Amino acid sequence: MTNKTIEFLNVLHLRGPNIWTYRSVLEAWVDIHDLEDCPSNVIPGFYERLTTMLPTLIEHRCSIGERGGFLKRLRDGTWPGHILEHVTLELQNLAGMSGGFGKARETSIRGIYKVVIRAWQKDVSMAALNMGHDLLMAAIEERPYDVDAAVLKLRDLVDTHLLGPSTRCIVEAAADKQRRIPYIRLLAEGNLVQLGYGARQRRIWTAETDRTPAIAESISREKDLTKTLLESCGVPIPEGRIVTSIEDAIEAAEDIGYPVVVKPSDGNHARGVFTNIRTAAEVAELYPLADAEGSEVMVERFIKGSEHRLLVVGGKMVAANKGDTVSVVGDGVNTIDQLIETQINSDPRRGVEHEFPLYLIKLDNYPAAQMEVARQGFNGSSVPAAGQEVMIVRTSNMAFDVTDEVHPDNAELACLAARIVGLDIAGIDLVCEDISRPLAEQRGAIVEVNAGPGLLMHIKPAVGQPRPVGEAIVDHLFAKDEDSRIPVVGVTGSRGKTPVARLIAHLLRLSGQYTGLACSEGVFLDGRQVETAEGTNWDAAERVLMNRSVEAAVFENSHRSILADGTVYDRCQVGVVTNIDPELHYGEFYIDTPEKVWNTFRTQIDLVLSNGAAILNAEDPAVVELAELSDGEVIFYAVDSAAEAVATARSEGRRTVYVKDGAIVLATGETEDPVARLAKIAMLAGGKGEQPGVLSNLLAAVAAAWALGVSPAMIRAGVKPYDPAAPLRNE
Repeated sequence: MTNKTIEFLNVLHLRGPNIWTYRSVLEAWVDIHDLEDCPSNVIPGFYERLTTMLPTLIEHRCSIGERGGFLKRLRDGTWPGHILEHVTLELQNLAGMSGGFGKARETSIRGIYKVVIRAWQKDVSMAALNMGHDLLMAAIEERPYDVDAAVLKLRDLVDTHLLGPSTRCIVEAAADKQRRIPYIRLLAEGNLVQLGYGARQRRIWTAETDRTPAIAESISREKDLTKTLLESCGVPIPEGRIVTSIEDAIEAAEDIGYPVVVKPSDGNHARGVFTNIRTAAEVAELYPLADAEGSEVMVERFIKGSEHRLLVVGGKMVAANKGDTVSVVGDGVNTIDQLIETQINSDPRRGVEHEFPLYLIKLDNYPAAQMEVARQGFNGSSVPAAGQEVMIVRTSNMAFDVTDEVHPDNAELACLAARIVGLDIAGIDLVCEDISRPLAEQRGAIVEVNAGPGLLMHIKPAVGQPRPVGEAIVDHLFAKDEDSRIPVVGVTGSRGKTPVARLIAHLLRLSGQYTGLACSEGVFLDGRQVETAEGTNWDAAERVLMNRSVEAAVFENSHRSILADGTVYDRCQVGVVTNIDPELHYGEFYIDTPEKVWNTFRTQIDLVLSNGAAILNAEDPAVVELAELSDGEVIFYAVDSAAEAVATARSEGRRTVYVKDGAIVLATGETEDPVARLAKIAMLAGGKGEQPGVLSNLLAAVAAAWALGVSPAMIRAGVKPYDPAAPLRNE
């Protein structure tokens, strides 16, 4: 009896850099059972069925490196694990997560593969993986599969779980190759994000930052107070006042003079805002709708012209957009509702998700549009005459870029308005007929100042060029020469990780840095143990990087934690590898050869920054081989000063650490600096230094501290009295 199924044995979410890539991935352990005997080219009709279901697979280059490369592999014969990789990635592509890393590799057990796919977010990618499995099995078994429904469901998950477009554009700008600012998502399903690590972090929440004053945000929500402050500083605003009833609203409108605007005094996103109101009856009709969107209602002068949104970041205008009118043209046959669908909503730029720059228009749930149509004597069921134009919305999405047209005086007024309210990032709404002329020449005015403005209109305008607003916000938060990273040290190896990590943290703390440590003995902050549970896991380590007090961080990375989670940090200043003993690690994760063990530990060295250092045991040949992988400096250490790697490094003028004449020596080329005599070091007393690895671990920590800029004098002062067996300080 044959078993032609694909079974998931396990799925790991590697949240940080891992043995496969620098990015988050899912690693699925897949058993293809008897399909191991059925490559794609021996399954009748499989190629045609799969490519009919997913014609966009033509874009996958695969290992061949050219368009259609994967399809060539499919025709020639490849196995289900490899196909599952590409199908899953393509489903993610179709759902809006373009590109992505993928791998499929055999294990030593027949029929069992590791399938690796880029995971922008765990829940979304897990859903894509399961859909990919179902689609693949349907193609193998000649069953139908609704690809459109699967993609639609994935898109819903993307909208729910991934960062919104405004936050994402900031995060992507921060992660750009020029800045490489790391980030941590602080809410599983929200847009609160930390940029940078520890004491050097900044926080954003959509387009608000930790530099956005709470008072300023509150002022921006109080439209009447905002107007008062702006007016007191000479900023042009529309006349108007708060009203408390329909009768009061009508009286205010008649005092101001029609047309007027009725809107909530503390609303946002233009909800409940009605413009160009011309009669008392319209005021009476729309007052309750505005009142439902805020705590108070405001009536103010209607300003002739178009609405504009100017984005101010850090005192500079960085982008500007204009709203546009939307209308339909009658054909004598279709109703206005039908014309809206065919002439407006058919535009591919319109949709309900955040990714669309223009929204869908439905008269039934758009009171302002209903009012505009009614003024012209129509409703949704009316059939306009052929050629008759009917205005639907007087001011629609502000998705038309006009950044280069803004008059300098108007840009300066927008910046002034943001300063008056106190916002570091603000969306300034102004109305005028011509943005290229000063407001004073056309009775234009600033009508609102918004905190946390949406950025989609600027990064994906319906017309015009996208503006680098994410970069502007990142530049506002971090100066060009400002480092968003604290010194991060990663320590790994088969033995000795914990004592090395603890001693490095001790030396960093003595040098004056508030130091966080996550190791197998728990979590420590500034030398005090704050968690006693095992600390070599993602959650414990991430708490250290999230702590705003931490100025340096040390992490113990076990072989298992690298394979199960990846590393919590994206890059490190210093990476330490103490030793590699393959036989200690066989058994889990299908790791069963020296090469696979070595590839796990190499992850630590792959992450060393170009201005950082790899600290390597010169007396372990497998560790020495890691040197060529480091982007930064390599510092070898050895108990034996004659170790070959040490001798070679010294001859090349590089730094090394070793023991000579009973002392620990810091050497730069042939220049030696004895930093501490072994007989004076407490942790080596009573024969402890003769125990396997103790002295070598000490040298590793000394080398790491030296690489981090701790002075020889401070290293000497730190290692002499240090006793790793001393009682831990607990809170």
